[in-house]
Amino acid sequence: MTHNAPLADALRPKTMDDIVGQTHLFGKNGVLRRMVEAGRMTNMIFFGPPGTGKTTAASVIAAQSGMEFHKLNATTASLQDVKDILAQTEGMFGANGILLYLDEIQYFNRKQQQSLLEYMEDGRITLIASTTENPHFYVYNAIISRSSLFEFKPVPPAEVLKMLRRALDHLNEQGGTSTTISDKVGLALAEGAGGDVRRAVGLLENAYFTAGFEPNAEIKAEHIAAFDTGVGNFNEDTHYDLLGCLQKSIRGSDPDATAFYVAKMLSLGEMFSLMRRLQVIASEDIGLAYPQAAAIVRACCESARELGMPEAQIPLIHAAMLLATSPKSNSAYNALHAAMADVEAGKGVHIPVHLQSPLFKGYKYPHEYPNHYVEQQYLPDDLVGKHYYEPAPNKTEQAAAVYWEKIKGGK
Repeated sequence: MTHNAPLADALRPKTMDDIVGQTHLFGKNGVLRRMVEAGRMTNMIFFGPPGTGKTTAASVIAAQSGMEFHKLNATTASLQDVKDILAQTEGMFGANGILLYLDEIQYFNRKQQQSLLEYMEDGRITLIASTTENPHFYVYNAIISRSSLFEFKPVPPAEVLKMLRRALDHLNEQGGTSTTISDKVGLALAEGAGGDVRRAVGLLENAYFTAGFEPNAEIKAEHIAAFDTGVGNFNEDTHYDLLGCLQKSIRGSDPDATAFYVAKMLSLGEMFSLMRRLQVIASEDIGLAYPQAAAIVRACCESARELGMPEAQIPLIHAAMLLATSPKSNSAYNALHAAMADVEAGKGVHIPVHLQSPLFKGYKYPHEYPNHYVEQQYLPDDLVGKHYYEPAPNKTEQAAAVYWEKIKGGK
């Protein structure tokens, strides 16, 4: 028996009754069910974690509405692909219309999203867009204003187990086997998948072949554990592990490992998480050793956001490589944490009178003194003489230290 297509695709529900989870949308009183059954079709945005049924829901809605269904993924698609669909289906325009499902819409840049409006507003397409991100942050406001938003939630383990039962029945039927799985092991698998039905079915399929084809074969916990490593299956733990691996590789000045983790995260659709972490690293790990790194990384991330995938990969690897090969300093980061410890300990409540408004009585204005510096007290009385910042041994910080040593007269 050979299997080429993913089992989750073979089992994809054809009706709303077959959809597991999302009862608030597709249950007997679900808002989407009632809307579609009433014949109301509108532009929609589905948002929620991966594997929760967004693509399935779009195909079921299209089938029930009688519309021509087309699917694109924004990580690889372009506006030309949308135009090609319209051209191919031109003879059908005016019948039931075209339902376009655009997966991962956050990878379309602002200009591409704006261009979609033309097709939405003249009625040539009804758009269902999906995203794993917060749509209010990554979807153009004009598209949101013309769409209904629906949240897809992680599927409860008991509901995932229903799909696992269907999957095992399908495998047994196709293979002429009678393999079983206990409710305990099935629920453990479902819970480990974190509400991602597609991932759970993929793990079950692997475990099925590992369990063997004896008449009394049973899928056990060890069969699942052999594949539940996070490699090739993305979950929350994998998400944070990869971010940690990336930051440690950059902090360790290893550009090769950095390139790998950037590629890995991009392959998993983690562009926005990658951008956030790169901006953190620029200030936490490079910091004052190369202050311009933060501005350059920010510019690269803005460029990536504007370009969209796949071109966004270029400025992002630029930013990552810059950070990996830059001198490192966590002196500013350490200064903050040292100062924060005193704040949390309740120290420094009363600031010096000459720093307080409205009169600033006794305050000396540094710009009126040579070299724009004059010695005076800035820390609260109970913290006078406390040092939080220690210059790191890099060219930039040492140059600043020498400069201020000279200006302050060695004090």
